[in-house]
Amino acid sequence: MCGIAGYYDPKADFSADLKKNLYILENMIKSMKMRGPDDDNFRIINNCCLAHTRLSIIDLEMGKQPMQINYNENTYHIIFNGEIYNQLDIKKELISSGYSFSTKSDVEIILKAFIHWGICFAKRLDGIFAIAIYDESLKTLYLIRDQFGIKPLYYTRNKDTLIFASRIDTLFEYPGIRPFIDFSSFNEIFTLGPSKTYGKGVFKNICEVLPGEYIIYSPQGIIKQKYYRLHSAPHTDTTEETIEKTACLLEKSIKSQMISDVPICTFLSGGIDSSYVSSVCASCMDTPLSTFSFDFEGNDTYFEANSFQVSQDRPYIDCMVEYLGSNHTYLYCDSKTQADMLYDSVDARCLPTMADIDSSLQYFCGQVSKSHKCVLTGECADEIFGGYPWFHRKELLDCGGFPWIRELSFRKSLLNPEFVGALNMDRYLKRAYDSCVSEVEILPEESETDRNRRIISYINIRYFMQTLLDRMDRCSMAYGLEARVPFANTKLIDYVYNVPWDIKCLGGTPKGLLRRAASRYLPEQIMNRPKNPYPKTYNPSYENILRERLLEVIHDSSSPIISYLNIENVTRFINSPKEYGKPWYGQLMAEPQMLAYLLQVNYWMKKYSLSL
Repeated sequence: MCGIAGYYDPKADFSADLKKNLYILENMIKSMKMRGPDDDNFRIINNCCLAHTRLSIIDLEMGKQPMQINYNENTYHIIFNGEIYNQLDIKKELISSGYSFSTKSDVEIILKAFIHWGICFAKRLDGIFAIAIYDESLKTLYLIRDQFGIKPLYYTRNKDTLIFASRIDTLFEYPGIRPFIDFSSFNEIFTLGPSKTYGKGVFKNICEVLPGEYIIYSPQGIIKQKYYRLHSAPHTDTTEETIEKTACLLEKSIKSQMISDVPICTFLSGGIDSSYVSSVCASCMDTPLSTFSFDFEGNDTYFEANSFQVSQDRPYIDCMVEYLGSNHTYLYCDSKTQADMLYDSVDARCLPTMADIDSSLQYFCGQVSKSHKCVLTGECADEIFGGYPWFHRKELLDCGGFPWIRELSFRKSLLNPEFVGALNMDRYLKRAYDSCVSEVEILPEESETDRNRRIISYINIRYFMQTLLDRMDRCSMAYGLEARVPFANTKLIDYVYNVPWDIKCLGGTPKGLLRRAASRYLPEQIMNRPKNPYPKTYNPSYENILRERLLEVIHDSSSPIISYLNIENVTRFINSPKEYGKPWYGQLMAEPQMLAYLLQVNYWMKKYSLSL
C-alpha cells in the first residue's frame, strides 16, 4: 500500500531541468509520505516524472518502485498503490506464456500483465488499486483505478501537462496548480457533503479517475474509457443455490485478502459483517487472530438507544472474542481527542469529512498501526446486502432522491439566505441524483418496486459506499495502515446486485442472505443481532467542546466560513439542545455532528485560503 504521484507532458523534456523537477518530486513525496512511511523514490523519464512512497506489505526487499521492465526493446515504468488478490493466478498465466519473474511483488506481475494483454489487463485484476504505467517507447501514460474506487487517484491539467496523485494536496505541489473553489465546490460541501459526486475533486479543476476507468494520455491526446460497470441481469439461481454461491464468493474473497508478508488483524464490532470476516480469518490461522474494537469514553453512562443505534457493541464483541479465541484489544477515544482529530481528518482527506465519524476512526487506526500494517474490515456489506433503513422503509425507498440526505432545510437554515439562493441546492441535489439514476439498467420485467430497489442498490454502491471507502482509505493510510474490504469484491457485488429482494432479505430479515451464508462461521447471538452502525459518542462533554469551539469561530472576524453562514441561526443552534436520533446525513451524522462539520469546513477553507 502506497502513495503515487507524477506528471506527464507529451511535448516536454523534464530531464532538461533536473534541479526543478527533483524539487517538485521531493515535495510531492513529502506531501504523501504518511501513505508510505517505509520507503520512497522517484524517476524522471523525459516526458514523464513518477514519484512513490511505500508501505511494505508483500516482498519487503524486492518490491521497490518505480519499477522498470525492458521487454522486446521497449521500456515500461510503473508505480502502484494497492494489492492484487488474484496475483498468483495471473502470474501462472504469464509463466505459461513464457514470462519469468525476479520478485514476489505484485508490481512486477501487474506490469508484465500490461505488457502481455495491453490496457485490457485491468479487467483481470481482483484487488484495490491505483496504477500509473508509462510506456517509454510510445511516450504514453496510463492511469487505472479499481472497479469501486477503493484506492484514490486524482488528476488535473496545467496546459498540456497532466498531474496525478493519490492525494489532492499533492497536486498543489506542481507549479501553477492552486486550490480554488466555486459554487459547484460549495454545493459539493453543503448540499451533498460529506459525500461528493464521483469524478469530482471538489476543488475547481480537480478531477478523479472514476472507479472502473482508465485514462490514456499520448501525443495523440487523451482517451477515457470505462472497463467496468454494474450490469443488470435476471437471477436464475434457486434460494439454496444463491446462499451457497454467496457463501463461496465471500469466503474466497476474505481468504484471498489475507495474502501478506506481515501479520494481519481485523476490526471487530460484534456485528455480523466484521464478525464473519474475523471468523473466516481465524479459521485459516495457526495462531490467535488479533482483533480490535472501538468505543468512546463515557458511552457506558451516556449511551442513548435510538432507531439507528439500538444497542452498544461490547456484549457482542465479548461473545465473538470468546468464540474466536482472538487476541483482542479494546480501544477507547475521549472527547477532547475526538474533537482535536477533526482537523487531522480534514488533513487526511484534503476535504471536510464525516466529522467525528472520521476523526474517531482515524484515531483508532493510528492506535492499530502501532502493532499492525494490514487490517481486514467488514465495510460495504450494508450497501451490497441491503442493511440500511432506506432499503426497508417505504417512504425512503420511494423518496426519489438520495435517502441518506433526507431533506435540505436544516442545512439551508444555517447558511446565509443570499448564499443559499446562489447555490440553488435543490436543483444541484436533483441533478446529481438524476445523473446517477440515468446509469441504471432496468430490466423490462421489473415492477415499480423492483425498479426502486435496483435504483437504491445502485446509488448506494456508487455514492454512499464510495464515501465510506474514501473514509476507510484516508483514515487508515494517514498512519500507514492498509485497510482491506473483502465485501467490496467485484464478483461478489456483480452477483448479489442481481439477487431478488425476497432472497436478499431472506425470511423478512435485513441481510437475511448474508446471515444464512455466514451461518457456519458465527454463534447464534451474532446471527440474530439487529443492524447497528459504527459507534459514536453520547458523552455531553464532546458536544460542549464543539459548542465552545464553534462559538469562537463565529466570533472571530477572520474565520472564512462566517461570510456564508446565517450567524443568528447558527448561534441559536449552538445554544439549543441537540438531537442524536435525527440524522441529516446517513444514520450517524445528527445535530452534534453538524457542529463538528462546520468546524471542519472552516478549518478546510483556512488551510487552503479558500473563498469564492
